[in-house]
Amino acid sequence: MENPIEKFQSWWNKAISNSPLQQKSAICISTIDEHGFPSGRFVDLKSVDENGFVFCSYLDSAKGKHIEQNPKVAMTLWWDHIGYQVRVIGEAKTIDDAEAVEIWKTRKRSAQLITTAFQQSQPLMAQEELQTRLQTISEQFIDKDVRKPPTWGGYRIKPLSIEFLTFAESRLHLRELFTRKENIWIKSLLQP
Repeated sequence: MENPIEKFQSWWNKAISNSPLQQKSAICISTIDEHGFPSGRFVDLKSVDENGFVFCSYLDSAKGKHIEQNPKVAMTLWWDHIGYQVRVIGEAKTIDDAEAVEIWKTRKRSAQLITTAFQQSQPLMAQEELQTRLQTISEQFIDKDVRKPPTWGGYRIKPLSIEFLTFAESRLHLRELFTRKENIWIKSLLQP
């Protein structure tokens, strides 16, 4: 039986190696807000293994609050340059703090400073405040490591279904759907 996680890893490696994009691992994460509406945004996929798909964020951001209220999420990828689309439906849970710290250490210093300086999704009084706050934090951490804030962490999406679409110019797209049933992946094909 084909393993969808291995298939995803193969596609992801191909997409990254040939990508013309600046953000090679960008994925769209969709959550459900407090009014029942879907809300999507792009984040960076950090890793994938048999346990799921990992991305990081402010835990107190809008997406973090949505996941806390309703862990059901969707993840969508479109790699136009190779004609692949992947759709994942699953449940998100926070990763442990030790794993979040390890990911934090791999981030660029500029990303660490920005994450420390701001509270994602909170109101901003004026655009000028962006530079002021960043400058203040940068001065605080001259010659110091920037530690992971307690409000920053990660999520792991445990997939319930994964759909792979191979684009065809004829529009006869190959759609392969893997659905998890009692820890076994069942594969089926869908019409284009």
